[in-house]
Amino acid sequence: MTSHRILELYSGIGGMHCAWNESGLEGEVILAVDINNVANEVYKYNFPNTTLLNRNIQSVTPDYIEKLNVNTILMSPPCQPFTRNGKFLDENDPRTNSFLYLIELFVPLDNIEYILMENVKGFECSTVRNIFINKLKDCKFDYQEFLLCPSSFGVPNSRLRYYCIARRNISEWPFQRKEDIVSLSHYIINNKSLKKIEDILELNVPENYLVSDKLLKRANILDICYKHSRRSCCFTKAYTHYVEGTGSVYTNATPEEVEECFKLAKTFDDKSNDFVDTIKQLKLRFFTPNEVLSLMSFSRNYKFPENITTKQCYRLLGNSVNVKVITELLKILFE
Repeated sequence: MTSHRILELYSGIGGMHCAWNESGLEGEVILAVDINNVANEVYKYNFPNTTLLNRNIQSVTPDYIEKLNVNTILMSPPCQPFTRNGKFLDENDPRTNSFLYLIELFVPLDNIEYILMENVKGFECSTVRNIFINKLKDCKFDYQEFLLCPSSFGVPNSRLRYYCIARRNISEWPFQRKEDIVSLSHYIINNKSLKKIEDILELNVPENYLVSDKLLKRANILDICYKHSRRSCCFTKAYTHYVEGTGSVYTNATPEEVEECFKLAKTFDDKSNDFVDTIKQLKLRFFTPNEVLSLMSFSRNYKFPENITTKQCYRLLGNSVNVKVITELLKILFE
């Protein structure tokens, strides 16, 4: 089996590195690059033996990469240019500059044989995506695009993302490529194969993870998970700060108990103390950073350093990748 040499770009907290380890493929991450100091601290804590550069991607020259003798690039470029919160600025957003710079490197770096790229849903409709795909074609890469969610792979979490895997100078690819983006429908598994939320729960979670009274006033829009739930919402970097669209909360109560509690609470004004006091009986709480790590398929031995705050943990996780999905795509890429 060939041993691959990997360049991990926009490495964040090392989700791609974790996926490579989980894949069982032969190879080593030779270099990781990211400009986020806090993410780099977490990366170094978990992968102390990997060389990590704290710098802008555009400072990494073709000559420097060539000397590394890598044949694989794993990357998750900034997604904000392709999101609603990022105002869909696409190629006009300066945060795309480093990725556009990288795309141009595919020509001189003919030793790169494998690429895996992850981004937010919406990237597939962007101008930058067209530039990326056209450059892959120009450089004689075979490629496949995907829109995939962890729930298709047995993980009880929604995180729909765009992925592209590409390879060149390789004998025929056993994977049957499709002209269109491969979507969820090709990968949906039996719902009973999904893990339950209870599989990832920590014991004796401190009370400081309880949803605050202020946020309980908006309890009507909370997404609530239970012990036997086989789903949870996508976690974003604003988790615990805002309640809408940032991730799910958990309760030990049953769905029936929650229904009865909300029925009683709705007899009060939702800004009143009576409303909040009623909902408080459910002891709704946020998932801990370790629980979110599990929902994003990081291994049990992955840890945050003690000096990283809970808020920083959530922000880093909101910008990370689902390890399980990347692992499965790596197996396809290196078939």
